[in-house]
Amino acid sequence: MTKKILMLVGDYVEDYEAMVPFQAMLSVGLAVDTTAPDRKKGETVPTAVHDFVGDQTYKEMVGHRFGITVNFDSVNPADYDGLYIAGGRAPEYTRLNKKVIEITRHFFDENKPVAAICHGIQILTAARVLKGRTLTAYPAIGPDIALAGGIWENVPVDQAVVDGQLVTSPAWPGHPAILKEFYKILGLKISS
Repeated sequence: MTKKILMLVGDYVEDYEAMVPFQAMLSVGLAVDTTAPDRKKGETVPTAVHDFVGDQTYKEMVGHRFGITVNFDSVNPADYDGLYIAGGRAPEYTRLNKKVIEITRHFFDENKPVAAICHGIQILTAARVLKGRTLTAYPAIGPDIALAGGIWENVPVDQAVVDGQLVTSPAWPGHPAILKEFYKILGLKISS
């Protein structure tokens, strides 16, 4: 039976952190629904490309339009086997949405697989689901993890950290690592 994944995005989600895992999960046979607060099926959200160009922090550039496949208001987290939270600027404001927090808590309460990358971890801190958990994130989110009772592990950007049913990565160069671990905790067996 096909496993169903819910992917949380929003305006100015990191382009790579939405597009790449969405397409990669589809390529291994997962059914992936994308959603964002106040969006309906068939609508899109703008994405942004974040890159380092010599400044002390990243620069944000215009990305693409990312398609929404399910109405946010009709999302029932019980219908899904896993949650994927993309990063970028979106989590900064989507974490203020009560239903985003409820959806996130459902996956932790039911011990379902959760993957979060980069700034996506801001949703986890707001949902108060990190107490005692070890995870990673973009370095600027490290203090938020500590304030939420989690343990931030500073790993290279191409790695992932697994703690039970939670897998995290600091940024999009970690796609191979976070996806490989997410597939494992979903129980997917991929052979070459």
